This record gives sequence, C-alpha cells and structure tokens, in this order.
Amino acid sequence: MNQNPYQSPNSDVAIEGRGDLIYAGFWVRIGAHIIDTILIIIITWPILFAVYGKGYFNSESIVAGPWDILISYVFPALAVILFWNYRAATPGKILLKIKIIDDKTGGKLTTGQCVGRYFAYIISILPLMLGIFWVAFDKKKQGWHDKLAGTVCIRDK
Repeated sequence: MNQNPYQSPNSDVAIEGRGDLIYAGFWVRIGAHIIDTILIIIITWPILFAVYGKGYFNSESIVAGPWDILISYVFPALAVILFWNYRAATPGKILLKIKIIDDKTGGKLTTGQCVGRYFAYIISILPLMLGIFWVAFDKKKQGWHDKLAGTVCIRDK
C-alpha cells in the first residue's frame, strides 16, 4: 500500500510540496466543531435563561426577541470571525491544533476571508450538509466554505 509518510491515522493529508504541513481531516474538524458548540452553549444559555426565563427553552418559536438574535446569532458569529481573524482558529480548533490559513499563500486570513467563510457555511449546510461532508472526500480536505473563501485547515504540530 502506498501510504504517504506525512499522512496521519485520522485521514489528514500532507500538503503537496510541504511535508511539514498536514491538511486537517473530517473527524478532527468535527471534534473541533463539537467543542466550539459546547463552549457557545455554556456561554449563551445562562444569558438566555436570565433574559427570557426557562420558557425560552420550551418555546417553539425560532426567535424569542431582539436579545435572542443578539445572543444566539450575532455574538457567536462575531466571536468565530474574530477568533479566525486573530488566532487563525476557534477554541476547539486551538485545542485540537488546527489552524485556518489562506489556500494560495499559506498565510494569515484576511477579514474578508473570515466573514466570507462564516457565511459560506450556509451554502455548505443547506443542501443536506453536503458541503461539510465534502471535507471527507476532497484531496485538500476543503469544505465548500473553504473553497469559497480560499482557505484550508491544517494540523499545527
């Protein structure tokens, strides 16, 4: 079997011509996302409970009011974009040693790439999450949001 010596057991793939960098695979990125989701819940749910009470969590409405929009949508979006911009990763990615870099230069993301990547998740998620699952099959381990923003996720060893 021709195994890439830079390929890790969790389906990460070495970046062509750069043996020191490895693309972050599907499962490690899912793990980072789960960590980030738990952190966001830990931060936002107590605030939502304080503002709306326990009825908030039993409600069937998508939006409970202006504070809900701010706490549930705007705050997480800003936090993620700022983390990508300043740390090249969210807390989950930091814990799992993943960085997001520019696909062409290998350098830091621009603010535009961070914002574009965040909103490109909508395109990745809407058609049955195909753009997310794409990471598992793509040679650069890019989801559609990565392709649209011109980014790749690498393992920072």
